[in-house]
Amino acid sequence: MAGPSGFRFEQRRDGSVLITHRGRHASTLRGARAAEFIDEVAGGDAQLVMARWTGNYKRGNERAARQHPRNRDR
Repeated sequence: MAGPSGFRFEQRRDGSVLITHRGRHASTLRGARAAEFIDEVAGGDAQLVMARWTGNYKRGNERAARQHPRNRDR
């Protein structure tokens, strides 16, 4: 299974961080949260970190949803 992709972040002069997903605004972090985010990105997979911080990541129910009767023919 492929990991998250399409995320980018921009650290602004005022210290805030703007996170986009496929060119659309996903989240803005300011203050201590922005600093914590930058530290976490530096220490791990940036795409996965951004997916977690924005809430845009797989939740574990995809297999069950695929097996649901209404989705079997897709």
